[in-house]
Amino acid sequence: MSAIALYGRKKPGFEDRLEAALQALKDAAASHPGTIVQATSLGAEDMVVTDLIARHQLPITIATLETGALHAETVALIPRIEAHYGLKVEVYRPVEQAVIEFVQKNGEQAMYESIALRKACCGVRKMEPLSRMLSGRSAWVTGLRREQSNARGEVRTVEADDQGRAKINPLVDWSWNDVWHYIASNDVPYNPLHDQFMPSIGCAPCTRAIAVGQEFRAGRWWWEDESAKECGLHVSQKPAA
Repeated sequence: MSAIALYGRKKPGFEDRLEAALQALKDAAASHPGTIVQATSLGAEDMVVTDLIARHQLPITIATLETGALHAETVALIPRIEAHYGLKVEVYRPVEQAVIEFVQKNGEQAMYESIALRKACCGVRKMEPLSRMLSGRSAWVTGLRREQSNARGEVRTVEADDQGRAKINPLVDWSWNDVWHYIASNDVPYNPLHDQFMPSIGCAPCTRAIAVGQEFRAGRWWWEDESAKECGLHVSQKPAA
């Protein structure tokens, strides 16, 4: 059964949450002209945000991290977005030599050996490219939702990251049903892996399907303690002043 069929039910208050999300994006674009980017993971939430940006012609750049370890289905979304919306997606990749040296030193399976090595892998493949994506920008947009995990339960619509940039999370109050109702209602392209019980999709070695009743992010870094399940992109945030 597709994710739309499973989850795409309209919940009370959806229109209000949609309007609030759109207003947050409009306000952010107006406050950061020419210096705001959507850092999309290409997951369902981020596809909703991309659709809102494109549909309302908001001046927000779309960019993603191509870690070199993503599923083929995830990578294939990049040209689909460009064709569907007529927008260019900026793609940031890790430094090739840094990846080669990490693998030579630690092996292809290093992420399974310790949290430190897994986070080091994330550092090479995600954090360094993200720093280039955000260089010269004063704000970035994410698809974070409070419902995603306990660690994200305090996320706010507007925060400040560790570098003082504004971090805009327009979907903080949205449910998983809201996400899929929007996707179904607006013919939003999405990763077919969501139809295979993968609600949260990262790099291929670190993502697997979840079982009924498991937590939303249970398929990410499943061999680690729940409290460790972040790569560094979305930690140590604080409310914007």
